[in-house]
Amino acid sequence: MRIISIDRFTLWVDWCNWILVRIRTDEGLVGWGEGSLHGGVAAVESAIDAYAEHLVGQDPAGPERHWHRLYNMWRWRGGCAFQTALSALDIALWDLEGKRLGVPVHRLLGGAHRDRVRAYASHWLSGAETPEQAAEGAREAVRRGFTAFKWLAVTHEHLRAGETAAIDRATRLMAAARDAVGPGVDIMVECSEFLSPRAAERLDRALAPYDPFWFEEPIPYENARAMAQLQSRIRTPIATGERLLSRHEFRELLELGGCRVLQPDIMHCGGFTEMRRIAALADTWYVPLAPHNPGGPICVAASLHLAAAIPNFLILEQMEPQRAARDRLSHPALILEDGHFHVPDAPGLGVEPDVEAIQAIAARPQPRRERTGAIYT
Repeated sequence: MRIISIDRFTLWVDWCNWILVRIRTDEGLVGWGEGSLHGGVAAVESAIDAYAEHLVGQDPAGPERHWHRLYNMWRWRGGCAFQTALSALDIALWDLEGKRLGVPVHRLLGGAHRDRVRAYASHWLSGAETPEQAAEGAREAVRRGFTAFKWLAVTHEHLRAGETAAIDRATRLMAAARDAVGPGVDIMVECSEFLSPRAAERLDRALAPYDPFWFEEPIPYENARAMAQLQSRIRTPIATGERLLSRHEFRELLELGGCRVLQPDIMHCGGFTEMRRIAALADTWYVPLAPHNPGGPICVAASLHLAAAIPNFLILEQMEPQRAARDRLSHPALILEDGHFHVPDAPGLGVEPDVEAIQAIAARPQPRRERTGAIYT
């Protein structure tokens, strides 16, 4: 078998671009990957094309062999665009390998520990500005079958109005959401790197009575030692890792005790080949994985196979507002019921994008998000 072409498809869904990759072979088998990046789309597309030149004509067998060959091809390894491109191609090669052998990808990874994967509704309560809206949004997540949801507690706009006012607002909304759903539902708090360490400590004290499941990226992610110092001072577990690109970047975070939940993204951290190494590394420190899962149908399917195959899986992100689009653009639709995904059991990833449907959706420039890092007030 030989690779005859590598195609990419970029389309706009909801509030971001999805970048899908298709590897075609001379025997008719096709593998799908995804490398959706919020911003920098042209850079990822160029990186995919650069790697594709070194894959066309090759036997696709042995995804790890190809991963090492591509990762080490240039002296400048990684970087966000190239690592995202490599991740997309790696996912597609594992999809091909599973189809070639007639087994699901989780079998290739060692077998499934579970056939259902718990999910949480992500970016929930997005429009909630009052306790009443927060309470109703929390109840809606439960009505949809979820036993966990995540909401953005503070933004730049809230913090610019004053740290005390922002924390007071977050506390009132968190209290209302907790009161609405009771103690049996897990509530994650997204901080999106907006806080300073001092503000994160204040927020931790304010929200402690409502038992937050985690604080996600309370401070900017680059400084593992600062994250570890913060984790040692707050009660709430820190979840982070969606922007780290390889096991080498995760190693320092784990060695320093910088978090209690790790969130690698299979589209950015090196695909299946590297992410299972990251999972094993985290398991050495008894840290569970809650994979970052912000993409389209291929990202979700790949995350499900990885989640099924590792012992230290915790919970999977579900972009609930994008569910209808994902279901429409791939076949069969992934099954999500009672707050759990069913792990696909067909060969490869178990889903196939609808090429005509995705070609009918154009890409568009990513809106610029003005971010200045943590706010110090």
